[in-house]
Amino acid sequence: MRRVPATVITGFLGAGKTSLVRHLLACADGRRLAVVVNEFGELGIDRELLLGCADRSCNDEDVVELANGCICCTVAEDFLPTLERLLDRAVPPEHILIETSGLALPKPLVQAFAWPELRTRTTVDGVLTVIDGAAVAAGRFADDPEAVTRQRAADPALAHDNPLEEVFADQLACADLVILNKTDLVGAARLTGLCREIEARLRPGVKLVTAREGRMPPEIVLGLGAAAEDDLADRPSLHDLAAEHDHDDFESFVVTPGVVHDGEAFLARLRATIDLHDVLRVKGFVDRPGRDRRQVVQAVGGRLQHHFDRPWGVGEKRETRLVVIGKKGLDRAAISSVLEAAGG
Repeated sequence: MRRVPATVITGFLGAGKTSLVRHLLACADGRRLAVVVNEFGELGIDRELLLGCADRSCNDEDVVELANGCICCTVAEDFLPTLERLLDRAVPPEHILIETSGLALPKPLVQAFAWPELRTRTTVDGVLTVIDGAAVAAGRFADDPEAVTRQRAADPALAHDNPLEEVFADQLACADLVILNKTDLVGAARLTGLCREIEARLRPGVKLVTAREGRMPPEIVLGLGAAAEDDLADRPSLHDLAAEHDHDDFESFVVTPGVVHDGEAFLARLRATIDLHDVLRVKGFVDRPGRDRRQVVQAVGGRLQHHFDRPWGVGEKRETRLVVIGKKGLDRAAISSVLEAAGG
């Protein structure tokens, strides 16, 4: 029996994972691809973004969402049954893309492919780690990477104060291919140095490639043949010694500002709120009266992008809904109050 290859796409919040998946779907060239997308938080956005790409390859039944639960924490309850349903189809997919949440650790997910239920039916073709080049260049994931490396070498079980760096390190350590994305936002000189810094942290044989807007040819990222589930020992994780992990360092909540009449004023208020409260990520949809299409809004730190993707559906409720993600302790009341006032 041919084992269906699966590609695990990991990377921090806003790195460009969904953009990469959309590009792979658009360039499928007749190949049957299925997507499992996981999100941290109560509002699922990425599946809607994939289905809103207006490409004939983005079929509803081929894009499966696992929402409100980190995929690496709910492997047995959610991920395993989902994958089995895809494999049990009369015409199963030729390749499965698994987009993790930005807070997921990839290794527990890869370990699941060694389970008897999956081992004979599918294999991890490769783990892709997508990096937001501009964010890493600005040092958002580590206060002092060299000091952290020295501390971990002395005590692998040591708990550090920077959970973002820990997630980033685990995602790099599990990768078969690292995609440094958003390189157009990094100057040439800094990009050269950044590539050297990242390459120094990779396992032997792991390659680093650069991209813009998540655009990578399928022939580069699919068909790696890594069989990652067979060499788990070579993919070290800071959490290997722990029985389980959680995401108590992060939180998310949904804001519903209502109809947005003045789009520019709303975006300006959103930028100011992100800066004031050190919000990591904002993503969602905005209802703009007089517009037939919904507006997609995505922010990574202070960088904000927006566009109109697809028309609102017949009978679909038009509403503005944004998911806000940050470190534990966000002032939910203050953020909600400002954004809801801005919406009006």
